[in-house]
Amino acid sequence: MLGFLALLSKNLILAIPLVMLLGFLAGILAPSQWMKLLIMPLTFLMVYPMMVTLKLNKLLEGGDNRALGLAQLINFAIIPFVAFGLGSLLLAGHPHYAVGLLLAALLPTSGMTISWTGFAGGNLGAAVKMTVLGLILGSLATPFYVQWLMGASVPVDLVAVFVQIVVIVFLPMLAGHFTQSHLLGKYGQKAFQSEWAPRFPPFSTLGVLGIVFVAMALKAEQLVARPAELLLLVWPLLALYGINYLLSTVLAKTLLPRGDAIALVYGTVMRNLSIALALAMNAFGPAGSDAALVITLAYIIQVQSAAWYVKLTDRLFGKKPG
Repeated sequence: MLGFLALLSKNLILAIPLVMLLGFLAGILAPSQWMKLLIMPLTFLMVYPMMVTLKLNKLLEGGDNRALGLAQLINFAIIPFVAFGLGSLLLAGHPHYAVGLLLAALLPTSGMTISWTGFAGGNLGAAVKMTVLGLILGSLATPFYVQWLMGASVPVDLVAVFVQIVVIVFLPMLAGHFTQSHLLGKYGQKAFQSEWAPRFPPFSTLGVLGIVFVAMALKAEQLVARPAELLLLVWPLLALYGINYLLSTVLAKTLLPRGDAIALVYGTVMRNLSIALALAMNAFGPAGSDAALVITLAYIIQVQSAAWYVKLTDRLFGKKPG
């Protein structure tokens, strides 16, 4: 079972489009509204495993301050407003799609930030700090950004969004922290890192694929009636990721050494789409499936683009010394 899940984790480029197709077919061929009952269990399955391996104590370590500061500037002072502008321009008349685009831009970093930084030979310590800090700040800031930027066009219950953030992020974070502490106390750091930590992330992948399946099944009939909507959503997402890559690459090359530069790119372009997807499905009622569709498509663009960027890393930043 773990071997199969690990294989899925390494092949998200293929797994996510395949699961989208299966969810689409399931939504056409059979009633899908009952699947809403699966959203909360799948959300926990998606978020909790990544929290078990999250290193909160990394935030207390010094260093990497310039890279961390630039990451927060891009993640919270620039990209949300780029997403809002693209949504207003390219998704006018589709406010819940615009909410999905905004949610995809509001929750920076994921476990993939660390993975891709490692693949590209970047500064892993900086990537871990960006992941932890981005998750906490993004979770706290998201309700306010959504209310401020989208409240005029979409009903936003600030308290309800905060409650969902607590349920989706902070309760699993607390449970993950206690699980990590228990395993460290019982087996020690070495055994935890080598034997236990690798067992959790594949289950998170299963949760992601489950939520993607449900999101597509719930939208299937609407997509059959209006197939052009998929094309409508692709352009804002391509523009958002293109602007993000360009901005972070230019700033990274200009202001940071190679290792920190790579961490900055993946610490800003990689979004925590798992939490964004869970929030869309849980906090915005029936229309949340519209927002979730945008985030589901973002998975494809994010994973594919990250893989291609690794191939370009040496050309952009030079080869890793030694």
